[in-house]
Amino acid sequence: MAVDGNQMSLRSICVAIMNYNEAPSLEQVVEEIRRELVRLQVDYEIVIIDDGSTDGSGEIADRLARDLPQVRVIHHTVNLGLGAVYRQGFLCGTKQLATLFPADGQFEPTIIGRFMQRLDEADMVLGFIPDLRKNRSLAARFFSWGERTLYRILFGHFPDFQGIMMFKRALVDTVPLTSSGRGWMIQMELILRFMRKGYRVVGEPTGLRSRMSGASKVMNARAIVSNLRQVFELWWQLRA
Repeated sequence: MAVDGNQMSLRSICVAIMNYNEAPSLEQVVEEIRRELVRLQVDYEIVIIDDGSTDGSGEIADRLARDLPQVRVIHHTVNLGLGAVYRQGFLCGTKQLATLFPADGQFEPTIIGRFMQRLDEADMVLGFIPDLRKNRSLAARFFSWGERTLYRILFGHFPDFQGIMMFKRALVDTVPLTSSGRGWMIQMELILRFMRKGYRVVGEPTGLRSRMSGASKVMNARAIVSNLRQVFELWWQLRA
């Protein structure tokens, strides 16, 4: 069901778009998200975080920022990895709410309105994909199961989460974030810090589209090893 922006009390949002060598899809993704934000009639900004791209997508981002007043760009001069992009995205917004979307187009922009509506009653919304497991390879399913099991052993209850999160931007400033690796552990740390602060965390199902371009940049040995190291470092910190 479509969400009417007039039904939401929180009407200000920053959408960070994570870009690394996504030249074929970046402009379309920005335009889809921009149109949805206009449809919702919310105050918005779009921040493209270009993580050292070498395929010309950084130049596309600069052109979009010149042509569209609500768009700005943050460039990393070299590729710093997903962790650095998330840390930047958590902090770069100037609006009430913040979210991050990949530039490969896997997620429908209609997610934004649904998540904003849930934040009238919560502090963070976590997307999850109900049928994700059956569409993944056996190796990916095994790794995902192992990761979820490890989180629950070390941290207790951990909510389902795949893909998109949205949160009240000011609350990020109330929690320490220490994960510094290239992988996605910084996301998990933010979720855990919010939960331990007593902030209200809810889940919302989403779909998943085929990528408009590129391939996964997170399922690689470098990111997985970095995440495992950071999981145990965070567990040790949270025990104190």
